[in-house]
Amino acid sequence: MNTVKSIQANDVRVDPILVEIADYVLDHVVESEEAYHIAQHVLLDSIGTGILSLRFPECTKHLGPIVPGAFLPGGARVPGTRFELDPVHAAFNIGCMIRWLDYNDTWLAAEWGHPSDNLGSILATADYLSRRRVSEGLTPLKIKDVLTAATKAHEIQGVLALENSLNRVGLDHVLFVKVASTAVVTAMLGGNKDEVINALSNAWLDGGSLRTYRHAPNTGSRKSWAAGDATSRAVRLALMAVNGEMGYATALSAQNWGFQDVLFKGKELTLGRPLGSYVMENVLFKISFPAEFHAQTAVECSFELHESVKDRLDEISQITLTTHQSAIRIIDKKGPLNNPADRDHCLQYMVAIGLLFGTLTAEHYEDELANDPRIDALRDKMIVIEDEQYSKDYLDPAKRSIANAIQIHFKDGTHTEKVVCEYPIGHRRRRKEGLQKVIEKYEANLLTRFPRKKTADIIQLSLDYDRLLKTPVQQFMNMFVI
Repeated sequence: MNTVKSIQANDVRVDPILVEIADYVLDHVVESEEAYHIAQHVLLDSIGTGILSLRFPECTKHLGPIVPGAFLPGGARVPGTRFELDPVHAAFNIGCMIRWLDYNDTWLAAEWGHPSDNLGSILATADYLSRRRVSEGLTPLKIKDVLTAATKAHEIQGVLALENSLNRVGLDHVLFVKVASTAVVTAMLGGNKDEVINALSNAWLDGGSLRTYRHAPNTGSRKSWAAGDATSRAVRLALMAVNGEMGYATALSAQNWGFQDVLFKGKELTLGRPLGSYVMENVLFKISFPAEFHAQTAVECSFELHESVKDRLDEISQITLTTHQSAIRIIDKKGPLNNPADRDHCLQYMVAIGLLFGTLTAEHYEDELANDPRIDALRDKMIVIEDEQYSKDYLDPAKRSIANAIQIHFKDGTHTEKVVCEYPIGHRRRRKEGLQKVIEKYEANLLTRFPRKKTADIIQLSLDYDRLLKTPVQQFMNMFVI
């Protein structure tokens, strides 16, 4: 655990975590070139994933101004659209797009989450600030500023997640998104240390949303807009703080009424390591298919088995899925699956799709394909068991594996080999293989929305690392206007 000295404010001891996060966002210099290169890929992957989500009406119904006609000329743009919105609601729009398909980056620890969710607040604020600065004859933010903010937001969310399990108390991981976004956005807006602390304290005082919408029998589409909601709230709290709104020194630790006593069973929140750039350097990419990350390696195993079982489906007697404890907690589901949000968080459903088709796309979660009776027939033959070593390696900071294995048994007594995959393609241990595929995914996603010429222009800038870092934010965002 990392500890810091507390400061005094009006004779009240300020919670140390608030102080440490504020010092980090204001004073820490990101020196890791690796972190910046990964952040470049995170930015591109997140925007591309958001663009792909525009093909789905259940996502696009949430986009645009909060009430009809409430546009803000000169405001923040929403990629792939013509919307110009205030930064609070633009953050919701962008955050909703990025998260909708469960296809952006992932962080796994005591708490799970998707650190690139924070780009909803970061991109909206950066575009709004840059356009305003240009109108005032001032220097706009550059994409390097966006990557710096993203690295810091990743770090705050991810380090909080190392030892603080929100899911164990029934809270959703997007609370850490709100906290991380609040900190970096307040700093982007020019907030001083007191203002960052004030904004952070209010983010914690909001509490967190319940995980109800991620679990049976209530799994639903809120899980796809919850992060957008968190980033939107973060921008609002940041704007309030720089406008002079007060904070609360012991929002976490106040006896009886603080976050820890009310919502965290009295346990002290901790930072699992010093804040730097560890999370960005180790973040997991979802590259080849949209699936809850604890199932990524299982789906890779199912792809490998597809050719050997696709013509023997009726001969299967049992499918053994060997996994880790976190996967069992989140995505081991039996019985009816009511909607796409339910299906993309079901280990058995995702494996069934992989065995049947040898591929997995967002369309596979939609109602039309989900009615294929072969899917549930395969699910009924699956048993899920924990391998304790997989669970240990999942939590081992030197490994951070997400292991799964599949073995298929046939009615004649034969069986396939036990196919094991410890590290998904988006893992740091497979970076060389993975980053090129991130770019291929980005280009393919852009082509779902933009003509080839415009896509080529976007790709050319996006991959020119030195030029990209120096590009003004408003110019970059302008490239994604339809």
